Parts: sequence; C-alpha cells; structure tokens
Amino acid sequence: MAKTNDKSGDNGAGRWGRVLVTGGGGHLGANLVRRLLDDGHEVRALYQPAHDNRGLDGLDVELVPGDLRDLEAMKKAVDGCSHVFHAAAKVSTLHGEEQELFEINVVGTRNLLRAAKEADVERVVVTGSFSAVGFEPDNPSKATSEDGLPFYPFTKHMPYGLTKHLVEHECWWAAASGQDVVVATSCAIIGPNDFIPSRLGRTLCDFANGKLRAFIPGGFEFVASRDIVEGHILAMQKGRSGHKYIFASEYLEVDQLMDLFEEVTGRRRPVRLPPNVMLPIAYVSTLFKRTFFPKSPHRFTPLAVHVLQSRRHADTSKAKRELGFQPTPMRDAIRAAFEFFVEQKMIDGRTSARSTRPYHGAEARL
Repeated sequence: MAKTNDKSGDNGAGRWGRVLVTGGGGHLGANLVRRLLDDGHEVRALYQPAHDNRGLDGLDVELVPGDLRDLEAMKKAVDGCSHVFHAAAKVSTLHGEEQELFEINVVGTRNLLRAAKEADVERVVVTGSFSAVGFEPDNPSKATSEDGLPFYPFTKHMPYGLTKHLVEHECWWAAASGQDVVVATSCAIIGPNDFIPSRLGRTLCDFANGKLRAFIPGGFEFVASRDIVEGHILAMQKGRSGHKYIFASEYLEVDQLMDLFEEVTGRRRPVRLPPNVMLPIAYVSTLFKRTFFPKSPHRFTPLAVHVLQSRRHADTSKAKRELGFQPTPMRDAIRAAFEFFVEQKMIDGRTSARSTRPYHGAEARL
C-alpha cells in the first residue's frame, strides 16, 4: 500500500533508496539514468540483452535483465527498490504487431505495478504519451490538458497510442487500490543520448545527411530530453498519486522544425509538399513496405500524416502550477541532439560547417 501521496519533501538523494528505471537503454531512459546518477542516486536499470543498450554503456548502474511480460522477472527487478520510473515501452508502426504492443505496454505495466505493490515500493512514475490524451475530435488543435476530455477511442489512433491509453487505465486501477502511481506524459522527444535512434532523431539525421527528400506541413508538441527528464523527477518528488502531468517544451509547425534543423545543421531544407499529394504516397509507401520489407520501420504512414495534420496542442499549465515545471527552448535540444549524432558518427560531420563547433548549452550534461 502507498506510504504517502505527497513526495514534495523528497528533493535530496538521501531520501530515496535504490531507484529502478525500466527502458534504461532507450532515449528517455538513458537521459533519466544519467540525471539520477548526477543527483547521487543508486540506480538499477532493467534491460533486455537482445536489444540495443548502448545508452547504458559505461554507467555506474546495476543492470538487471528482464522482460516486462514476465511477472517473476519484474518481482526480482523491483526487489529492494524504493522508487520506480517505468519508461520502457514498445513503439512500433509495423503492421501485425498490435498484440505484442498490448502485451509489452499494457500487460507489462500491469506486471510491474503488481510487483511494485507487493515489494512496497513508495512510488511508481509511469511514462505516458500525449497520444493517449483526449481531445475534441472536431477541433483537435485546441489545447488539451490532463484533466480535460477523456480519450476518445473511435477516432483515428496509432496502435501504440491505444496501448498507452490502456496503460493509463492500469495506473488508475492501481491508484484506486491504494498504490502510489503518477503518470508523466511525454510528447515527441528530441535531445542527446539517442543511441537507437528515435523516429525524431532519425529524421534529424536524415535531414543533416541529405536523405530527407520532402516534408509536409503540420504541427505537433515537442519536448526536450532535458525537460521530460526534469518532468519525471518533479512527478516523483511533487506529483499527486492518481494524477497525470503533461510535459512539453514547445509546439512547432513542421515548417518551424525545418527552420531549426536548417539553422543547426547548415543544410538547406527539402521540398515542402501539400498533404493531398503526400497522403496517397503514404498509402502506397506503407503497402509497399508491408509487402516487401515487413520488418522495416515505417515512419511515413497515413496515420502519421493524420497526426501532423491534427496540429495538436498541449496545455502544460498543471505541471507548471503544481510541480514548478519550466520548459526550455527546442532550439537548444535540437542543437544538443545534432552534436550528439555527429559525435556518434550518425551524422557525417563533413556535411556541415557547424558540426565541428562544440555545444556547451543547457543540455550538454544530458
């Protein structure tokens, strides 16, 4: 049973015991683990040996292998931990992976929460997705908050978004039974330590390497890796159990994102095509990849076009008011991501005159 619903006094590392981070090798997890280590916490990271775990290489963390679908493995992972950050999730646009998405994201969260409750973990912070936040179907661009409209399942959603909605149900069920659970809702993340990389990170790499041939207008909420990490820490320290908080740095039109990419990389933007041209291409491209490259990641899908055209805005006032969340400029996050990708040789440094200039901004430590 939860010990308290107010963690506002837990601001020092001395007040926490061992901290478990699931998905420590992912983009969010790699940055979160580094922040926890910087703050002096003892960190245990759950990982899957078969996955890309370079985000954990060389860090002073206890590595524990395990699959979220294995309840007994989750019990071992949380044993001896006082706090848990559940950042692991499967993100996929591949056709036919809906069942695996459900098993890893929904059943996996259920297993972790059950194990944490049995181990008397003080608090679990679960990473949520902005795709699981409700909005007005007839006015999707209207800013939406955590406590606004409920998720509406009868509009177009990616399978990943549907599972993250169900993840929230697992959290609210656990909270209603007395467990201390907070949801930290993330938007599209960009920043350093993106080893795999993420879809947005891959887009930046493709832009810088001259492989992004075209883009469509639209818009979305983005969050700097520094900010979403800070949001998770604040949720653990100050959040109210049974509540979720949205963390976003800045809403950007795709044109604005391309402007920032151009500024940071020194490359010219690709051609801008209207949605009525790109949507049929997206259908053909998706069908082609499903048929001939079924295991290849699908970034350019009809649903992706739909999401960008929805131009969804986030209302982060609750996180600012209750937690003291203060977002930072996306320009800094993009620059930090670019410098990281150059360092990792994922971007050809010779393609940009800016690539040899070191970045010492706010995100350098992440």
